[in-house]
Order: sequence, then C-alpha cells, then structure tokens
Amino acid sequence: MSDEIDIETLREIERRVLWLATRMIDHANRREEAAGRHDVKVGGHQASSASMVSIMTALWFAHIGGEDKVAVKPHASPVYHAIKYLTGELDRSYLTTLRQRGGLQAYPSRTKDPDVSDFSTGSVGLGAVAPLFSALTRRYVDSHFGQQPRARFVALVGDAELDEGNVWEAIADPATRGLGNFTMVIDLNRQSLDRVIPDIAATRLKRFFADAGWHVAEAKYGRRLTAAFAQPGGDALEAHIDAMANEAYQELFGLSSADAKRKFLVGADRAVLDVADTMSDDELQRLVTDLGGHDLGLLVDTFRSCDAEVDRPSVVFAYTIKGHGLAMAGDPMNHSALLSSEQIDEFRSSLGLTTETEWDRFDDESEAGRRCRSVGGDINNEPARPRPELSIPTSVRSTTTRGVSSTQEAFGRVLAGLADVEGVGERIVTTAPDVSISTNLGGFINKRGVYSHDERDDHHGGADRLLRWAPGPTGQHIELGISEMNLFMLLGQLGLSHDHHGEHLLPVGTVYDPFVLRGLDAFIYGLYNDAKFVVAGTPAGVTLAPEGGAHQSTITASVGAELPNLTYFEPAFATEVDWILCDALDQIGRADGTSSYLRLSTRPIDQEPFGAVLDRVGEGVLRGQVLSGGYRLRDAPPDGRPGVTIVTTGVMAPEALAASDELDAEGVQATVVHLTSPDRIHASWRGDLVRAMATARLSPSSSRLHEMIPVDERSRPVVSVHDASSHSLGWIGSALGTRQYSLGVDRFGESGTIADLHELTGIDTDSIVNAALVAVAQSNR
Repeated sequence: MSDEIDIETLREIERRVLWLATRMIDHANRREEAAGRHDVKVGGHQASSASMVSIMTALWFAHIGGEDKVAVKPHASPVYHAIKYLTGELDRSYLTTLRQRGGLQAYPSRTKDPDVSDFSTGSVGLGAVAPLFSALTRRYVDSHFGQQPRARFVALVGDAELDEGNVWEAIADPATRGLGNFTMVIDLNRQSLDRVIPDIAATRLKRFFADAGWHVAEAKYGRRLTAAFAQPGGDALEAHIDAMANEAYQELFGLSSADAKRKFLVGADRAVLDVADTMSDDELQRLVTDLGGHDLGLLVDTFRSCDAEVDRPSVVFAYTIKGHGLAMAGDPMNHSALLSSEQIDEFRSSLGLTTETEWDRFDDESEAGRRCRSVGGDINNEPARPRPELSIPTSVRSTTTRGVSSTQEAFGRVLAGLADVEGVGERIVTTAPDVSISTNLGGFINKRGVYSHDERDDHHGGADRLLRWAPGPTGQHIELGISEMNLFMLLGQLGLSHDHHGEHLLPVGTVYDPFVLRGLDAFIYGLYNDAKFVVAGTPAGVTLAPEGGAHQSTITASVGAELPNLTYFEPAFATEVDWILCDALDQIGRADGTSSYLRLSTRPIDQEPFGAVLDRVGEGVLRGQVLSGGYRLRDAPPDGRPGVTIVTTGVMAPEALAASDELDAEGVQATVVHLTSPDRIHASWRGDLVRAMATARLSPSSSRLHEMIPVDERSRPVVSVHDASSHSLGWIGSALGTRQYSLGVDRFGESGTIADLHELTGIDTDSIVNAALVAVAQSNR
C-alpha cells in the first residue's frame, strides 16, 4: 500500500525534521549559556524527540488530513514544531524561541503555542486519551447535528505513559467503546526518565487492549529484518532477538559495529552464528537494529490498516529506539542528554547545511518542498471561528421566596427547565460518573434521554417508572462509569466541540464534591486547554453529615477559587442557582467567558431571607449582585453600638443569620454578607489592588467587597464562616484592613447530624457568636 508514497522523499523530510527538532533544543540551551544565565536548566529532550521522528513523519506526510486531530507526545513537541515549520504554518522566527517567554512552549499547548489547535499535552496520560474523548464527542455531534466530515483522532503516546491509571480508566469505560476513528500510537522505546525498563511487558499490554475490544497492530521489526527472518536461519535469528533483555538490545545501538556484533552473539546458537557469518559487522548491526517504528513504509501501511477497523479503536505498538539517528541512540541515560557542539556541527554537515542555511525550509521546487507544501495546504490550522451567541435566558423559574429548598434540588429543576428552552435545550449535554440520579439530573434525563450511538433496550422501563433510561442516538446524557478522571476528560472535550467539530455544545457535569479531587488533574487539563463547561460538585462540605468523613469535602472551595479559567460559585438559595446556572451557560459562548464550578448541597434552606432582600433592593439589582459575587443578606448600619461583619457563603447562611439575631440581643450589630462567588469577590479585590498599585493609590477601594461593606463599617471586625477550610475566606480581613476570625472545617469529618458536625468543626451558630464577641472585645481594647 505504501508503494504510492515516495519513501526516499519521506526519508529526506524525516532527516530534516530530526535536525530541526534537535537544533531547536540545542539552540535553546546554548542561548541561555551565551547570555550568561546558568541558574536554570532550559532542558529539552533530544533523545525522546528522535524516537518519534519516523512515526510523526509517516503520520503527517503520508497519512492524516485536515479534519484529523492529533495529540503529540509531550517530549516530541520540537518535532511537531519542525513539521509545522516545514509545512509553512510556523514562522521561522519561532524556531529559536523554544522554552522562552513568548516563544514555543516546552510541551504542546493549544492556548500558548502559535501552531497547536488540537490538544495540549504535558501531564502524562492525559494527552493519551484526550483524542479518545474527542472522538466520542464527534460521534455525539454526528448523532445530533448530522454527519460531519470524516475525521480520525490520534494519540501519540510514550510507553511509560501507560503506567498512568487514567489511561486504563478511559479504555475500560463503556462510553468509549466502538470508536473506530481513534488510534493510539505507542512509542515503544523501552526507556523511562532514569533507565531502560527491564520488562516493558509489551505482550501483556497488547492483551489488555485486545481484551478491551481494541484492534491491536504493531510495527515491531523493519522490513529488512522481517525479510531476513524468512531466510534460512531466520527463525533462530528472530527467537534470539526476542529473547534479548531490553538493556542488552538497547546497547547495540551505541556500540561500534564490531562490539555490537560481539554483544549480539552472546548466547547465540549455531544457526544465528551462521547468519552472522554471511555479513559484515556493519551489515549485521544495521540489520538487527532495524526496528519497525523507524520503517516509514511499514508505519504508513500499519496506520492505514487501522482505518479499516470501523467498529473498534486501534492501538499501534511502534518499536523505536530513544535517540534514533543521533550519537546518543540507545544510551540508557540519554533522556535529557544533549549533543555536544561538535556533534551538532557533524550533524549539520551531514545534511549539507551550513550555519547560514541550517534553519532553511526545503527548496519549493524540490520533491520534499512540494510534499511539505501540499501537506501544509491540507492540514495547517485555520483561524478559530468565534463561538455562536445563544439566546440563553437569565432565568427559567419564577423567583423562589418561600418554603425550603436545597441548592442541589434547585440545580436539577433549573436544568430540567432549560431542557425546554428552544435553541438551548438541544445543545445541553450532561454527564456524570454513575451519580446522575443522586445529583438530581433525573429531570433533565427524563426530558432529553440517555445517549448511546445505537438503540438499546430500556430493561425494566415500564410506563410507571420514575426515570426514563432508554439509551439511544438522540439522548443528551452521557453516563460514565465511576471515574472522575473520565468525567473531566469528557467535559473538557465536549467543551471544545465548537473548535474541533464545528458545533457549539453546553456541557454540564455532576460529581460528588469530595471526588472533584480525584479528577483534579483532568479538571486542570480541560481548563488549560481553554475548554468551557459547567460542573456541579454536590453534595459538598460536612453538612452531608450522616455520610461521614469519606464523603465530606473541605478543600474543594479553595481549589475552585484558585484554578485559572474557572469561576467558582457557592449559592445558598434556589433563585441564586437559577441565575448562576443560566449565566454559566452563557459564559461558555463568550470570548472572555470561563468554565464554572457550582459547589452545592442537599441541605434544605428556608427561602424567606432571600425574599426579604429581593423586596428591599429589587430583582434586577439583586441578580446583578448575585452574579458579581455577593450581597448584603442582612443590613446592620452603624447605630452607635459595637458592630461586626459576618461573611458567609453557601449553606452556612442560616447559621450566620441566627448568629446575627443572637448578637443583636447581646447589643452587638451584625451585618451578614453572603458571598455567592467568593472567587469573583476575590478577583474583583485583586484587580482593584493591581490598579491601585499601578496608579499609586494608597489602597484599593472600588472592589465588590468594598461596595458591599461601606467605609463606616470597614473598621468592624470580620467573622467568616464556611463549610470548607477556614483559610478559604481568610483573606477578607486583610482586604478591608481589619481584624478577622475565620471559622471553617479544618479537620476530617465523621458521621452525625448536621448540628453535630457543625458543632464539632466550630461552624455552628454558637461558634459564630462567640467569635464575634471576642472580636468585638479585642477591637475595643
């Protein structure tokens, strides 16, 4: 099949790609040396890049097309940039900017690099499965919006990445089955960061993939060596190579041909010795080191064989050598090694290049130049189109001012209401790791159904069943197994659907809040990729009292506030949830929008205090305050008595209000400030602080926090209370320039009632009152 490809032209391109990738890393390190900066190692991975050059040359210049999406092995980023330069997308000026400010990133980044639009990689194991979830997203888009142009999704993976558990979680999930447009290519170079791996267990890994229903292919030995196996003595030769320890085989690449022959023939039987006697030392070394992962024609044919597997994913084991084509090939310590200046000069000369021409592209009229130009016209990235602006309502339910409701219950009702909004409901896609019912997605699922690419029987699905669970191609909920990593990987790819698949989706995920941390690496990965989605962590905090410490979250609020490209909310009242969720979905379509994290609870809360504020300030004003981060839940302007400001968020509003009542009876005024988004309040204060520093103002004064707490109240001490770690709101006193007492959960929880847990952790009403009285007494000294 590869006969139609000019292999010699591919080899010429392969050598130039290897040179450019190697020289980019070399220049980055010598750039710092020339500048006299020796304090920080620049790094780079010449050997790890070299092992991928053949694979990526075959893939880009003989296989993929413009619709295909590829995740590049992190350490092979210079190879990717070299390809993008040769195909005309990357400007030459970038080649000397690797790992410097404003230049090419150490690892492929779709938000930082000028030529990466598919997937960021860097945290090993995540790029390995991101295209798998992108393929799932394409299948979903095809089912709901019509067949898109055919696309293949490819992950280029280092063999050591298969140590990451998230890879196997993704492979095993039923949602990823049958994705015939996905191929994982494993760079099987048998080396990790520190050593040659004694037993890479390729046979066992292949069995894992096969047992998961995948098509397993390999490019183990090159065609010259495979042909030799068919000659007399070939069976013995193959058995001898297969039996060699990885360390011994790797060593053959770095030895002289005579030493390599002696090493190779240790323990060889007569048949192997007879084969060796028929060739020179150089010929024998070239033959026995002929690996399939560096045979361009074999690689192209192997990739194409995967295209025939329309009903199952494919994995290709490409046997390679780390440092292939470089003087360091096979050295067990070559992971971060660099070629010497003399070796760089020799490499440059071997290609007929000079210091004046070393960064040149191929001549446009050469075969290699024409091939690069042709490939570039097909695969180079187009500028991203702006996301469409959907007519998302500001709310879907009437204002709730009476009765009791939990924020989790309100979330489910609002989402079910949004399912009926024309132009919006059909673009919402929900997902959960086997917790859809217990996180109140049932109303949405009953209206929009469960997604499967084929129709499935809804066993036990009688007409009187409360939940309609009939998977089919029109469903809009994707149920996952119990894997929070898979949840955030899928949310991340659904959140890039417009960029990758041309259709704007509104992804919403739910997860038990303590287990946000299980998926944190994938959560961060999605945000780093600039994916936009909504996730609800629920139930949160020790307020989930009977479940005990294993199901009670304490630090997730801090995580939500600290992550870039994310806005964290913690509402208390049902209408707040309505306004926040609608705004969060609108954020997905904004150029400057963020993803949103809603930290919710199953605790029912009286809605009348919210109604009182609504009557006082009006719906328009209150909605603006809720979305900007907070409002005064109870006003207590100075009247001559001692005063305190109680700052609360989420489900601690009832305790804060009760404490305010008790303090009033004690002769202490207590304003209650409720933060619907501590994140937005902090960002407003930080932004104002930066502006104050830039304009030489003595202090910030126009942030949302300062708007909520006027000048005549800022000298009052602050008591903050949060069903989360006490430090999560511990910055407020310093922002106001006053004393603060931070109450929160700074120990592991246990089973009990809500009152028990609040008392044990010091966030109950009495604790708030006592802290306030102490604060007032100390302020009056």
